[in-house]
Amino acid sequence: MKLTAKHKAVIKSYLRAVAASAITTALAIVVDIHPAYATLLGALVAPIVKAIDPKSGSEVGYGLSEK
Repeated sequence: MKLTAKHKAVIKSYLRAVAASAITTALAIVVDIHPAYATLLGALVAPIVKAIDPKSGSEVGYGLSEK
């Protein structure tokens, strides 16, 4: 089964979200802070990280901005 460019873009975006969730969960466990604070920190840091990566912000491969 061959994946199209659209499928690859969706999978990459999904894996990026899973990684962000894993980092937030690990932060809550390792640092032993309240999960709500770890979630808040993840919600604040995720858009910053997405803005730093110029290719991930547009998600041109799928969605509303698809060409």
